[in-house]
Amino acid sequence: MPDSHRDPNREPTHPGAILREDVLPALDLSVTAAAAALGVSRQALHRLLAEDVAMTPEMAVRVGKLCGNGPRVWLAMQQARDLWQAERAMADILARIPTMHAA
Repeated sequence: MPDSHRDPNREPTHPGAILREDVLPALDLSVTAAAAALGVSRQALHRLLAEDVAMTPEMAVRVGKLCGNGPRVWLAMQQARDLWQAERAMADILARIPTMHAA
């Protein structure tokens, strides 16, 4: 969903949740089978699916190949989530930084 249509108060979905809830069931893959297909350990994939770690560029390349949609969509999901979290964590700091405009 484009940012202009997304509720700015709702945290973007972790890409691991999309894999866990939508992709793996649609592909009829277990975590073990998906990890083998991706060439990663079951534990590494489990950490992503449990939302304990971020989607890395390397994992995005693997997942994008498996799904046939490329890495950019997976990295965009992670970036949206990371930025959302950073903006909230830094709200007090950002409030003190002026926005400058060219004369």
